[in-house]
Amino acid sequence: MIQIKDLSIHLPGFAVEKVCLTIEEGEFFILLGPTGAGKSLILEALAGLLPIASGSLRLHGKEIAHLPPEKRDLAIVYQDGALFPHLTVEANIAFGLRYMQKKVADPKKQVHHLMERLGIAHLRRRTPLTLSGGEKQRTALARALAIEPKILLLDEPLSALDPTTRGEMIDLLKELHQERSMTCLMVTHDFSEAQFLGQSMAVIQKGRIEQSGPVHDLFHQPKTPFVAQFLGRKEAFYNQSA
Repeated sequence: MIQIKDLSIHLPGFAVEKVCLTIEEGEFFILLGPTGAGKSLILEALAGLLPIASGSLRLHGKEIAHLPPEKRDLAIVYQDGALFPHLTVEANIAFGLRYMQKKVADPKKQVHHLMERLGIAHLRRRTPLTLSGGEKQRTALARALAIEPKILLLDEPLSALDPTTRGEMIDLLKELHQERSMTCLMVTHDFSEAQFLGQSMAVIQKGRIEQSGPVHDLFHQPKTPFVAQFLGRKEAFYNQSA
């Protein structure tokens, strides 16, 4: 379980203020909002890549806000993959294993299994500069899964892909979530991704949570004018208010 309580992040000209979220173990949680709303900042704070001004970040009841990124048992996949351009696909996937506190019994077998599962075994000796967008994201996803994280963070990993590849990756994420019973927190501004992948969701605007709850409830019972307008559900909002 992830518990985010009163999380505040202060940057020049922008702030995330008093964010509270609870993400259940094994849940696929969606953080939805317009560009610049603060979605990625919350992910990076949780991953330990961004300092917080105040608040609490708990994983299974343990406070992690003071821990360095490598000790948080989290992995993050970015929109651009953030792969090391000078390393092969195989070396990129294996990179994080050397920094793990818990050791994988057979790291080489782990890497090869993930390459096979994600359909990139034939690319093992290629470098990122020679890969397509979908191939890069599969490699980045394999690298994240290699360390067997308790939490998988996904920062708009599908937004730069063509429609066909994006559809394949959505299906793959759904399958991996079900196979591994992973807890996933995904940032997106795409409604179809939210509805297909998400179980629970929060809508954020200008660094503040507008509404959170089951995905179905937010789309069918928006509680604020912003959520209703953003999700294109103004009629549902005004019918409730009538």
